[in-house]
Amino acid sequence: MQTYRVVELHGDGISPELSRSVHTVAAALSSGLEFVSVDLSEPNRARRGHALYEEAAGLLQEHRVGLKYPTATTAESPNAVLRDLLDFAVIHRPVATIPGIATNFKRQLDVDVVRIATGGTYEDPGRRVNRETAVSLRVIERRPSLLAARFAFRLAHRRGTHVVSASKYTIQKETDGLFEEAVAEVAREFPRVPHRRELFDSLLAGIVMKPERYAVIVTPNEYGDFLSDAACGLIGSIGLGDSSNYAFDERGEVSVAMFDPAGGTAPDIAGRDLCNPSAALLSLANLLVHVGEAQAGERVRGAVLSAIASGRSTADIGGRLTTREFTAEVVRRAGLAAPHG
Repeated sequence: MQTYRVVELHGDGISPELSRSVHTVAAALSSGLEFVSVDLSEPNRARRGHALYEEAAGLLQEHRVGLKYPTATTAESPNAVLRDLLDFAVIHRPVATIPGIATNFKRQLDVDVVRIATGGTYEDPGRRVNRETAVSLRVIERRPSLLAARFAFRLAHRRGTHVVSASKYTIQKETDGLFEEAVAEVAREFPRVPHRRELFDSLLAGIVMKPERYAVIVTPNEYGDFLSDAACGLIGSIGLGDSSNYAFDERGEVSVAMFDPAGGTAPDIAGRDLCNPSAALLSLANLLVHVGEAQAGERVRGAVLSAIASGRSTADIGGRLTTREFTAEVVRRAGLAAPHG
């Protein structure tokens, strides 16, 4: 297997335990991954300031692929800083029903949420006009809209499915209208991929009532953020979500990919061997697929899902295993030999 250098961005709270789980599985897999570590924990960020982010961004640009663990948002959002430095334009979050997890939602869900990583209202914290009124500026740009749409259509083409674009284009006629124009432009490049557009509020109802009508969904920034968290809630836990962030070169090809579990730092259980590493391991699986090791990635994904389906999981989703025990179960189910040491 080829060697791949992966920038590993360490964070706060449960980050060390997630990293240990990833390293255990990667070592057992003989994955060819070599980790280049960067300490993005809050104390190190406070000590080194922006120079630390520039170092991390430089390494990601050099090696083109990274794995990031949860970081505490204090003086700044590390995700936002990295997004700006690396020009991440697209965020992809797959969300699918996992057998073995008890949920309030009894239907099968299998969607890929593709969202623009910039713009919307997130770029502007707003300002007070007077004591009674505040405003913020909402920005939609054509280039990231085109990149997100093209990513969504390529994904749907590979999977033999369809694309739904969702926004409030009847109300936000200029901003969301521009987004839908960009999607329609890309749709013409993929005549064999079915596409329809829906109002975002209608889509939220539809995904609960008829989830089988949805596969790849592409949206502006904040809509995709809301949707992916809601979808994770439907499958049982936001801690089961994994995320991918992509920057693109001038030809529209991926230049940097960063994979991360979507959950938080969970300081209340940090260091207690209780956290659920599933999302981190699913992030590892997606990373392996991205670098061209699809078979290895699918072995990891299959092992994680198989362990959960059998009830061999951590306490947050109804099991009794510790973090280390669950990791060992994934290694066993992937048919791997546990690494020494």
